[in-house]
Amino acid sequence: MILILDGSRFDDITGFYSEINRVFMANETWRLGESLDALDDMLRGGYGALHDTDTATLHWLHFDKSRHDLGYAATRGWLQAKLNRPGFDRGHIQAQLEALERGEGQTYFDIILHIIAEHPHIRLKAM
Repeated sequence: MILILDGSRFDDITGFYSEINRVFMANETWRLGESLDALDDMLRGGYGALHDTDTATLHWLHFDKSRHDLGYAATRGWLQAKLNRPGFDRGHIQAQLEALERGEGQTYFDIILHIIAEHPHIRLKAM
């Protein structure tokens, strides 16, 4: 199975999840929320495009554009928004933000790639 994620269809985190839903959840009656945990769960399979499949290849078009769009600025905004919501470990988030600002922290894009890599049945092809 080949799935095509088109980076030209989004330019922020919200748009990324819209594209994920378009590609992976087209035949479902519900949509994946904006959550890295939900993305991880979805990649395990069992529903959506990955239901009843052993392996899949994900062609990520406009990969470098996505790296930029989900990079420093998007990650900084995402972390700052988390600081303003209750229920998150503020110290941990602040440390992530400081590491990002020093150029040492993971971007949202980096985190997504790490999550995909944790699923060996998904082959990522950057295009």
